[in-house]
Amino acid sequence: MADVAKVAGFSAQTVSRVLRKPEGSAPHVREKVLEAVRATKYVQNLAASNLASNRSMTIAAVIPVISASIFAETVQGLSNILIPAGYQIIIGHTDYQEDREEALVRSLLGRRPDAFFFIGTRHTKATKEMLVQAGIPVVESWDWVQKPIDQLVGFSNRRSITEMVAYLKRAGYQRPAFVGSIREGDDRAESRVKGYLDGMKEHLPSEQPRTLVVDDLPYKMSSGRELLRLAREQYPTCDAMMFSSDLFASGALLACQALGLSVPGDLAITGFGDYEIARELKPALTTINVPSVQIGEEAARIILLRLNAIRSGTPETRVKAKKVKLSYQLMVREST
Repeated sequence: MADVAKVAGFSAQTVSRVLRKPEGSAPHVREKVLEAVRATKYVQNLAASNLASNRSMTIAAVIPVISASIFAETVQGLSNILIPAGYQIIIGHTDYQEDREEALVRSLLGRRPDAFFFIGTRHTKATKEMLVQAGIPVVESWDWVQKPIDQLVGFSNRRSITEMVAYLKRAGYQRPAFVGSIREGDDRAESRVKGYLDGMKEHLPSEQPRTLVVDDLPYKMSSGRELLRLAREQYPTCDAMMFSSDLFASGALLACQALGLSVPGDLAITGFGDYEIARELKPALTTINVPSVQIGEEAARIILLRLNAIRSGTPETRVKAKKVKLSYQLMVREST
């Protein structure tokens, strides 16, 4: 930092101030300091700064899988708000395994993040205890529970599928089946199964529920083809298939075309998530639109609100935890 100060022509204290709060410095001072940083190839020792300020300026995001584009959209939402505020995001994934999440949280806590963000609301007892003991903001997301660890941004997976059943009945379908490959620990997909059972009981009480749920197929579009085959074998009179995700629904819809089955003439197909491909398929896919980016942005906002309040010395009793319930949307398209 002394080298940067010498090149810039300012004191080391001025350089430090610019690097800590660039928006609080005069434009000409900021530009000269940043030019000197580039010229000297200076890299700030953040570990030392963090120890001094008790702030890491990092947020830990724990997600189920990295490969799912819809979860990437939520992380993008976090980034939209957190990065302009000076925070960086550390991402860890659990592969839907609670014991792996527990080990991941323990490891991340050792890096002293300022807050945690989770996609999911189910954790081991030890994970919950570690997070409570850490005393930092925690935001869970992507579902709706009555007693979150701290803060919550989500929607009801369960109710969304109940609404889909109601729509299918109005559209004239009487024998819908719920179809999916659900990994152990995927509590959101399990909520969708419960939503289907609720919907059948509420809207089609004279029909026996039809569910085909496996746990050994990968999260790939090609799995939709296999799920379609299994479901048609098990429920040959089914007139609509409600897939647990758009990825499986898209694979099934394309398989129907290869088999010469008309969608929706011979079989209606619905998905969940409103992925980009859902709108591009022919016929386009009826699905549930999830506010994936908005979840991340709302979570980031309430994290910043809490952190700013805590750092301003606001009494903890006045820093209230928030629960933000977002709306999903039934997207009716040509596949039904």
